[in-house]
Amino acid sequence: MSDTITVNASGLSCPQPVMLTKKALANLTSGRVEVLVDTATSRNNVSRFAANKGWNVETEERDGGYTVILEK
Repeated sequence: MSDTITVNASGLSCPQPVMLTKKALANLTSGRVEVLVDTATSRNNVSRFAANKGWNVETEERDGGYTVILEK
């Protein structure tokens, strides 16, 4: 579980960031996933999706976008 999975969804419009996040989480029961997005809408949608799946969600602003950090 020490590895962090990074999903780069920058530049993609919804629902693509959520679909990439869903794919990354599909076989995980725990771990850390960082999803890179560049719009508040994508940040909100990824956060809501992951929280509904039981993941702890934190967000950080980064250069021109956001990092959504998912942990379980």
